[in-house]
Amino acid sequence: MIGRRRPATCAWCGRPVEESATGRRRRYCRQSCRQRAYEQRTAARGTPVPDDAVLLTAAEAEALADRAFGVRCAAEDVATAVAEGADAEELAALSAHLVEMARDAERLR
Repeated sequence: MIGRRRPATCAWCGRPVEESATGRRRRYCRQSCRQRAYEQRTAARGTPVPDDAVLLTAAEAEALADRAFGVRCAAEDVATAVAEGADAEELAALSAHLVEMARDAERLR
């Protein structure tokens, strides 16, 4: 995995951002995310909140914590299966589920 670059993710929602062949890298996956980020920066202007801060509602923070907990549980399932000598097919299925959970957990919102 050395030399592999992390795919670009939206600065607002965390979804993958398609890279263009030319020009600078996009920061947002769609116009609505760009607009929400602008609204947040504008609302935070004149406050001690940094421009690049990511503000989450309590519900968004709780959902993010739930997704992180799901990743930990999936990783523990893989570790348990390895310790119990699970076959390659079961480990492959558990690993695929772990990767899916991790991808979902990367989202901010």
